[in-house]
This record gives sequence, C-alpha cells and structure tokens, in this order.
Amino acid sequence: MTTLLHATGRAGFLLFATLTISVCVQAQTPASEAPDPISVLTAGGGASHDFDRWFHEEDAGVLGKAGIHAAYTDALAHILPALDTLDVLRIVTNQPMTDPELHEGVFYFVGAGKGLVIGHPGAWYNWLNWPEYNQELVGGGSRSHRQYGAFTVQVIEPDHPVMADVPTEFTIEDELYRSERDPEGSSIHVLAEAEEVETGETYPIVWTVHHTNGRIVVNTLGHDGAAHQHPAYARILRNSVEWAARRTP
Repeated sequence: MTTLLHATGRAGFLLFATLTISVCVQAQTPASEAPDPISVLTAGGGASHDFDRWFHEEDAGVLGKAGIHAAYTDALAHILPALDTLDVLRIVTNQPMTDPELHEGVFYFVGAGKGLVIGHPGAWYNWLNWPEYNQELVGGGSRSHRQYGAFTVQVIEPDHPVMADVPTEFTIEDELYRSERDPEGSSIHVLAEAEEVETGETYPIVWTVHHTNGRIVVNTLGHDGAAHQHPAYARILRNSVEWAARRTP
C-alpha cells in the first residue's frame, strides 16, 4: 500500500479504498447468493454391468456428499428433455442410441459450453450408427479390455484439476480398457494411464477431449464395486464433474 500511495498520491489511495470496500462487500455476500448446486444427469443402463447399484446409487452418493445434485436415468428418452436444465451430462450407458435428435442434442449441449463426463461403458465403441460420438466426443475408444484384475494407474498430469487429491499411483481391480486414440478424431490430453503388464502396452485411463466450447472428461474405470468404492475413483468422479461444470478454482 505504501508504494501505491507514494506513486499515485490521493488517486492511488481512493483506488485502494475502493478495492478494499469491494472485497469486503464480496466477503459479506449472503450464502443465498452462492452459485446453484451443479446439476448432473447420469445416463446408464445396458449390458454387462450393475448400472443401478454402481453408476446410480454409489456414484450419486459420492456426488451428493460434494453438494452436487445428481440424477440418474436408464431411459434414453429422458435425456434430451433434461439437457436444458443440466450443467453436466454423464454418459455411461451401452444401450442402443439410435435417435438422431438425441445425437444432435448431445452435440449441441457440448457446443453450448456445457460439461460431458464419459464413464467406463460409455468409452466403448458401442454405436455403429453414431461414429461421430467416438470420433469427436471420446477422441477414440476401446474395442477390447484386459481380463478383469488388478493393475496400477499412473497419474501423469497431477496438476490438472481432474487429478486434484488423487494419488500419483494407485492399484485398482477393474477392466483395463485397451483404449486407442482416433487419428482423425478430436485431440485428447491424457491425465492418467496404465500398463498392461502381460504385453507392455500402455493405455490411457483418464483424459480430456478438446472439442468446441464444452469440457469433456473420459474415465475408463468403473466396472464394479471394486472401482466405484475405491477412493481414487470417487475423487476422480467428483473432480471430473466439477471441472466439466467449470466450478474448480
């Protein structure tokens, strides 16, 4: 403050006083004026997973503890009407998605700057009738995975908000998806990866996708309770939703 006063005299003092008042007013803003809770809809359902137990009940509990309003549906017809009310759409379903209006709505949602979080089954090549999903929203995908078992995840971008408070290395029991980038798809930024010890091949586990104005996070973990109840998975889930909704510092 002394330097400011010496440099600018009375004008500098008035500027400092104005800034001080502004900070005090902001600090006394009533809690009622705080941002609304993040609203996220998880679209699940399909084959090979207990969607209701893990992607619904368990994950909603994790998000609810963070003050996030987490809804779930396994009825794909519910997604399109809900998009106008959401901050984040979370796709974990592997059901057939054949409605072109839904396809267009998801792309419009992301293009409008909203968040998209893609989890485990949703990162597969599920839909031959919707190749743009994998190419543009996932940046690739998986067509196979290692046999279910333990493997070690390495966080390679610990400073990214999605990796905040996540151990730089952790072991998890899950399906290691052999995800591959689409060379003609959206560019991706890998945040965590894992090596398939039997082959020496390394695969991305968590990444962000550079696509239009929205924020997209893909996380291939999450086959069953061993993943969903793992502290690192829970933290990545919360961080992903908050980052996609632009609520991280």
